[in-house]
Amino acid sequence: MKRLPLGISRLDRMIDGGAPAGSVVLLAGEAGAGAREFAYTSAVLNGLAGSAPDEFDRYYGDLESGTELPDAVHYVSFTDERAAIVDEMELVMDADLVDAGTDGVSVVELAESYFQLTPVPTDWYAERATDITELGRRTDRSDVLEALGEYLTEHAAGSLVVIDSVTDLVATADDRLAWSDLTVLLKGLKRAAHRWGGVVLLLVNAEALEPTELGRLKEATDGTLLFEWESGGSERARTLVVEQFRGVLSRLEDEDIVRFETAINDSGFDISNVRKIR
Repeated sequence: MKRLPLGISRLDRMIDGGAPAGSVVLLAGEAGAGAREFAYTSAVLNGLAGSAPDEFDRYYGDLESGTELPDAVHYVSFTDERAAIVDEMELVMDADLVDAGTDGVSVVELAESYFQLTPVPTDWYAERATDITELGRRTDRSDVLEALGEYLTEHAAGSLVVIDSVTDLVATADDRLAWSDLTVLLKGLKRAAHRWGGVVLLLVNAEALEPTELGRLKEATDGTLLFEWESGGSERARTLVVEQFRGVLSRLEDEDIVRFETAINDSGFDISNVRKIR
């Protein structure tokens, strides 16, 4: 089975090189527990492979047999612009690494589709201020899910796509779109992703969801990586649990791995060599 690297070298080596091509993976976690840092690292390291191969070799190392780099890397944001995303990445990772890696990442901002029917002033999110007359003439006011679908249809084949974040879509589920619309879209995405042959990472804050809502998102994806805080005495540790993942979980179960202890360093998200069994 063809695999694409997730960009976390120690994890990729444990799972035969990366995620199976055609996977939709949910990155669900508590605030600050590592899900966002995982997404940043995955985008930056895969982008680095295209923009600075020598640096990729230094930070990541050799690819496993049967693993292929994505054709392109796309980072989709509903609320933030590229500069803000890069600035936040630099708070997590070495600035030079982020600068080189993001040269190979296409950042698409869907803020206009996301905010256009909200009370948010247009000049807060649009490229330029728009007067009321021009607003009346516009006919490209596509729904945010439609805009996302169109972008993925055009760009996702063979690519790594990070969607930041499903939490933003959940926030609009009560007023502009039904919760069922979101879950149906993800089920359709799962079907299409198998044809596209890339990997899609969906970032979501688990604390913003009811257990049944999180369960529906898990059901609509191929894999779920759960990021949690674990307390022991006066210290807290970030942990990663691979809850489900076709073509991956069985490999980890063979090695009796249940939970990884994780860390954030200058090269981004990383997992410990030590396996934790609870």
